[in-house]
Amino acid sequence: MSTDVDEGRRVLKIEAQCILDIAERLNGSFGKAVEMVVGCSGKVIVTGIGKSGQIARKMASTLSSTGTPALFLHPAESSHGDMGVISTGDLVIAFSYGGESPEFQPLLNFITRKGVPLIGFTARNESALAKHATVVLDIAVKEEACPLGLAPTSSSTASLALADALAMAVLKRRGFRKEDFAEFHPG
Repeated sequence: MSTDVDEGRRVLKIEAQCILDIAERLNGSFGKAVEMVVGCSGKVIVTGIGKSGQIARKMASTLSSTGTPALFLHPAESSHGDMGVISTGDLVIAFSYGGESPEFQPLLNFITRKGVPLIGFTARNESALAKHATVVLDIAVKEEACPLGLAPTSSSTASLALADALAMAVLKRRGFRKEDFAEFHPG
């Protein structure tokens, strides 16, 4: 039993440190990302695939429930007509740790052609996602908490925490109040 508890503590300590490391690396790019979301005259479209897609879904939900119209767009589905949801005035936020997911390429090409601004959450500044992004937010971690070093654990936790930080900075900038929150959460 104590080895299970020890393993749980090990994972939590690694993931907590990854969040603290990202907090220390925050810079002007984060402020630019906040400005982009606050200044968006349309909707915020959040995208990602795999575990990053699950983080993207959660961010879209958090933004929507805190006063920023947002939706999730699956990058693979976007190539089959769903890119039509993207309009002038919109903003795209994309999550991809490596920044090279092939499902993103048509979407990246589309938003570049249309001049739609893009915030990229990635660990690789030289990736395709980073090269297409207006602003890059660094989600690199020193290690995954997975004992095999394979399953996205620390990286997904870091992505989620940074997404929440962005959403809460936007909420605060907008002056979103408890009464506003209640309006969106009647249930």
